[in-house]
Amino acid sequence: MDIERNLRAYLGAREPTARYASFDYCFNYFQSRRELDELSQIATGPRLELSCLHLGFYLASWGMLRGSSVLLRRSVKQYAPVVEVIAAAKPEVWEIDAHRYTAETVASLADLAMQLRTALPESASDILVTKIMLGVFGSVPAFDTYFKKGFGVWTFGKKALQRVGEFYRNNTDVIERHRVPTIDFETGKETQRRYTRAKVIDMIFFVEGGS
Repeated sequence: MDIERNLRAYLGAREPTARYASFDYCFNYFQSRRELDELSQIATGPRLELSCLHLGFYLASWGMLRGSSVLLRRSVKQYAPVVEVIAAAKPEVWEIDAHRYTAETVASLADLAMQLRTALPESASDILVTKIMLGVFGSVPAFDTYFKKGFGVWTFGKKALQRVGEFYRNNTDVIERHRVPTIDFETGKETQRRYTRAKVIDMIFFVEGGS
């Protein structure tokens, strides 16, 4: 596998109006609320609707409202319980990234995934849960079809995350070099907020699995 080639292929398609930028806008929104210590506000009043819209459009843009999806039959209000879980997430959960995968942090990610699954419609898939965790927290790759094929795993869980952490340790330099800044919605320019390590790993294997 040519890691650099995969990253060039993914990042070469990045621009403010392109599909992949939907991640940037969702991630920027939730991360900025955390940085401003305003997480308690994202699940109340007018801010709740905005939070649901950010999350809902990102998921739609990233393929989660296709024909067989239960979300296709729901309104954006469906995301309100999910936003409530996000708002209540422990501070340490926001700090977890691929370079910090330990038995303890992986257990925290599993607990967060369970809470999100409970807040979603019945039979929420690993793909949906991990896409939310990626788009909001940046803490895990999205375990979709391409990623799982490229990475050689079938389910999201402890063993898979241990492998993700090992991949990071074996490829730290190239991953750190490709932690590009997110795109700002208003200006279309780069922000000071960089892609997480899990996000870079997601890009590598998304391209690998789709090629």
